[in-house]
Amino acid sequence: MSGNLRALEYEDGIVWTEDVERFNYVRQSIELSVSTRRLPVLWSGSGRRVGYAVPRSDSPAGDVPGKFIRRVFWVKVDGRSEQPGGTYNCSAPSERVDPRTVAPGVWGELTEQAWGAPLPEE
Repeated sequence: MSGNLRALEYEDGIVWTEDVERFNYVRQSIELSVSTRRLPVLWSGSGRRVGYAVPRSDSPAGDVPGKFIRRVFWVKVDGRSEQPGGTYNCSAPSERVDPRTVAPGVWGELTEQAWGAPLPEE
């Protein structure tokens, strides 16, 4: 298991900074160099942060000493929650997950609600 996914083993909780019930999907990213285990993850990416994972107090540092690997959940201005009839009306970006499927240690999933239509056949 990669170090990024191994970090999920040490998650203690998910903090949502907005009501996720209003989102069909959120984008899920891994931040590799967060300098804190417990405080909010600072977000300088595009869009706005709507949640983040909190690791256990005994979680190990990542590849850089004193830096921790943490998940961040975010939305962009072109997302369905912000532009319901926009680009992602009946699809979703590659990093999307249904926030209702996110839990500590559980990678979020793509659902029909997140996709905005029946899931495409693989």
